[in-house]
Amino acid sequence: MTAFRILFITQEDPFYVRLFFEEFLAHYPRRDEIAGVVIAPTMGKKSLSGLVRQMYGFYGPVDFVRMGLRYVYYKLMIRLRNVWRTRRFYSIRQVCEHYRVPVLEVANVNEPAFLESLRSMGLDLIISVAAPQIFREPLLAVPKHGCINIHNAKLPKYRGMLPNFWQMYHGEKAVGTTVHRINARLDDGDILLQRESPIEPGESLEALIRRTKRFGARLMIEAVQGIREARLQPVPNDSAEATYFSFPTSEQVREFRAKGYRLL
Repeated sequence: MTAFRILFITQEDPFYVRLFFEEFLAHYPRRDEIAGVVIAPTMGKKSLSGLVRQMYGFYGPVDFVRMGLRYVYYKLMIRLRNVWRTRRFYSIRQVCEHYRVPVLEVANVNEPAFLESLRSMGLDLIISVAAPQIFREPLLAVPKHGCINIHNAKLPKYRGMLPNFWQMYHGEKAVGTTVHRINARLDDGDILLQRESPIEPGESLEALIRRTKRFGARLMIEAVQGIREARLQPVPNDSAEATYFSFPTSEQVREFRAKGYRLL
């Protein structure tokens, strides 16, 4: 079988995105074909103080402290795992190192020198998993089969940020997971694969996100194999039917809780 070179672009996230890579790397049959995982700055254009204010407004004082303590715990365990060699992972980098997948840290994924290094890899596919930066046209043109993204909603509905939150907020009984091509517009490229997962009774937003990250990894394996074998039939991601949502306001989070849902 001809080698099919893939590259991931993501951000370091110990809580949720890490679970995608745990699942994908544990079950992808050809890990030797993974050219690497590129980790871009987590905050994108947002300052640390701006990110803290946004998270405080989203979680509220109690859950904000709970998440803060979890973050400190993960940061501590990242260091201690190198001493204790536990079987658990606390970062995407640790997952990649375990499976011997190269990790690159890049400040700007659209920077010309970085693009030139990608061209020398002979890439067939670039996969975005919660990538914090917009892919510009030169980057989209690098791999033979283009770039794809995974989005936790049934596109074209629920484009934008925190799609699992908005699907729960609007009373959906199930959430979607979509693998789609990336083009110049947000969550707009042709749909390659799409599945639904039921929202379990009493399930918190966090539990749903964790579950759909692992589910999405399995769907991505199916998508990569389908692209390799040229057997996927793209479906238009109709902008006329699209809905778009930005980061929730504090008032919308209060309404979410008033509907009986939990964040954590």
